[in-house]
Amino acid sequence: MILNEAEKFIRTAYYELNKTEDEAEQRIAEIRNEISESGSYHHTFEELEHGARMAWRNSNRCIGRLFWESLTVFDQRNLSREEDIRDAVFSHLDYTTNNGKIRPTITVFRQERNDEPTIRFWNHQIIRYAGYNTENGVLGDPASLELTRACEELGWKGEGTRFDVLPLVIQIGSEAPKWYEIPRDLVLEVPLRHPEYEWFAELGLKWYGVPLISDMMLEIGGIQYKAAPFNGWYMGTEIGARNLADEFRYNLLPEVAERMGLNMKKSSSLWKDRAIIELNASVLHSFNEDQVTIVDHHTAASQFKVFEDREKEKERKMTGDWTWLIPPVSPAATHIFHKGYDNEMQKPIYLSQPKAYQ
Repeated sequence: MILNEAEKFIRTAYYELNKTEDEAEQRIAEIRNEISESGSYHHTFEELEHGARMAWRNSNRCIGRLFWESLTVFDQRNLSREEDIRDAVFSHLDYTTNNGKIRPTITVFRQERNDEPTIRFWNHQIIRYAGYNTENGVLGDPASLELTRACEELGWKGEGTRFDVLPLVIQIGSEAPKWYEIPRDLVLEVPLRHPEYEWFAELGLKWYGVPLISDMMLEIGGIQYKAAPFNGWYMGTEIGARNLADEFRYNLLPEVAERMGLNMKKSSSLWKDRAIIELNASVLHSFNEDQVTIVDHHTAASQFKVFEDREKEKERKMTGDWTWLIPPVSPAATHIFHKGYDNEMQKPIYLSQPKAYQ
């Protein structure tokens, strides 16, 4: 199985890297020998880099794939201590944040092998806000309730605000997980205000600038990397129409609508629609004013159209998950809404995996 996956990957990657068939076949022979001796094989950095980029290109749910070739890959496969892994994550954060000019980045830690303990992050995203159950409901992010409790059981204690940054939690094999506070100077946050409503700043809202996914697995040529945190930059609706607006997240539409003086007694007043537009306007306005990279959903859809055209030119199969590609605001105003996509999964790929703390 692993040899078949390796051969398929090498032939595709080497073709895309403008290598000869002889070079590909020679590399496959090396891999075949390594697998016969150890049951696995190791990627060269060039293979790792291109494989990680291909995995982004193959991410059916991602609307931002136009920039797949710009992904910076940090190879940290040699690290085995929690402190060194922590430092590599913090270096990743520093590099990608780049004073607000977010750079798409992935850090790859060692591969899954039977003779080495697995490295995992408990965090869904390296930076995310805590959630607490209180007598008055959830304080903070409801999506983080379970992880917050798990972190508290490890000895962490937050400040008890709506926007407490959770610690970085690393677990190696069956060893006890270790948690580390993320240095404040590595957490770029944007306070939200509105271009027209002065009262908006009084809501005390903010969001972080780097969406660094850390609980997915990267698979390249049959090799699994269960610790490979990666990020691009935000599309505004991810924050304004989902994180802050969803009823099961921060659920801010009623508060915004009330401040706007909208008629909330009946749905036909479209108070939710009007509130969600202004919430998204505040996100885009605030990020742009603070010069933190973000993209609006219309621009993202136009960029995705360029990506589709380029894939067609390269004669590569275009795949996508329509339910994720359409933006959560005004989807019918984008070309994506009016198209169909094959949701076939192609490798290399980023895959969900069970939560480490479960």
